[in-house]
Amino acid sequence: MTTLGLIRHGSTPWNQEGRAQGNSDIPLDEQGRGEAEKLAERLLHENWEIIYSSPLKRANQTAEVIAEQLNIDEIDFDQRIKEVAGGQIEGTTEEERIEKWGRDWRDLDLGIEKQPSVIERGMSFIKEIVEKHPNQRVLIVSHGAFIGHLVEWLVTTMNEDKRLDNTSVTILNKTEGKWICDLYNCTKHIV
Repeated sequence: MTTLGLIRHGSTPWNQEGRAQGNSDIPLDEQGRGEAEKLAERLLHENWEIIYSSPLKRANQTAEVIAEQLNIDEIDFDQRIKEVAGGQIEGTTEEERIEKWGRDWRDLDLGIEKQPSVIERGMSFIKEIVEKHPNQRVLIVSHGAFIGHLVEWLVTTMNEDKRLDNTSVTILNKTEGKWICDLYNCTKHIV
């Protein structure tokens, strides 16, 4: 059984400002680096073997902190686990979107990546991970919206609508052909 540890990256300046990040390549801020260090200390006691990461800076930097603490020599970067592309809303706050496109901006075609595209690339990645790493514990450092879509698709019994927190850990296991969520949006290392 492959165990997946899905991790949302640490905090960024745009997180603090409430800006949509999407595929904009924003680095961690000081708080985000601290969160990543606390997460790495937590994971040190959980026996993880492999790390995959989105190539975007905020995920990459989070993965680097974890890999160093866990003495994992290599991080595998994969484009398929990048954040949901935000189109025209990237870099904007909710207030700016309402000012520019009105309160119903979500109903407009602003180039935001659609869920079927997110699921297609996410499932391609997950299938490959399960085939390459049977019976291993794999960390995947990615992004909130991407992880949220993926977990909702894989674990059909999930009814969580809560946004994922920075450096949260979500653990999935495949048992008898079904994905089970053993832990969701856990940030006990931050408290």
